[in-house]
Amino acid sequence: MFNILKTEWLKIQKYPAFWWVMGITALTYPGINYMFYRIYLQITSNENQSGGIVKALLGNPFAMPEAWRTVAYFSSLFVFIPAIVIIMLITNEYTYKTNRQNIIDGWSRRDFMIGKLFDVLILSVLITVLYTLVTIIIGIPNTTDANANKWSLMYYIGLFLLQSISQLSLAFLVGFIVRKSFIALAIFAFYYIVLEPIGVNLLKYKFNSSVGSYFPLEISHKLLPRPSIFSKLDEKAYQATLDAVKYHIGYTLILIALTWLFCFWINKRRDL
Repeated sequence: MFNILKTEWLKIQKYPAFWWVMGITALTYPGINYMFYRIYLQITSNENQSGGIVKALLGNPFAMPEAWRTVAYFSSLFVFIPAIVIIMLITNEYTYKTNRQNIIDGWSRRDFMIGKLFDVLILSVLITVLYTLVTIIIGIPNTTDANANKWSLMYYIGLFLLQSISQLSLAFLVGFIVRKSFIALAIFAFYYIVLEPIGVNLLKYKFNSSVGSYFPLEISHKLLPRPSIFSKLDEKAYQATLDAVKYHIGYTLILIALTWLFCFWINKRRDL
């Protein structure tokens, strides 16, 4: 098992696109959160009375412990970027026939799939560490309440990790089935950016249906609710969103298991 992990890490660390995309991710996560933080400051820092009123009503979503939820939500909007790496890693196995070479070198088909699962886990852990660092860097300086429990929402680290594993697993599934990087990226991007969002909102607002909450990506999206400032719009609906998180943890775990069982099943039966 350790040999598989070591081999996959050697593949990843020698892959220039991995470092380029991780660099983009390292800029995107703090960048998007800093952008919304600046917007918040502009709204609440007005010298007139309205700025103070808005701040009193909204609170500070970038102060601890709320920063754990806020940064997780905004960062999760860009999980598509590391998904590019996962798709390219698996499609390159077929482009350069390294999957066959692994088998020739003594790996079983199961070992190959375990290696790909490690790819997803490694990348998920890396972006979760990045999320954690961004939260601490933004949240600590913004926390003025000495009595605030800065770590009460720290469990969002686990939720962010779980969402990352789920969505990167779906990206892997697309790349694994299609095997052509450009086509797989186009399909995943279209589904991620266009098809599922339209389907979810159409069902929700046109047909007043909650079926969209069980779409593949939406299942894990529900793990990370919007920041608490949105609760002012409809506190009852917002609380329902928070209450639904515990159910979506279970749904997400089931989806991850089904995704990988399906991938293992396909790999066992397809030609090399």
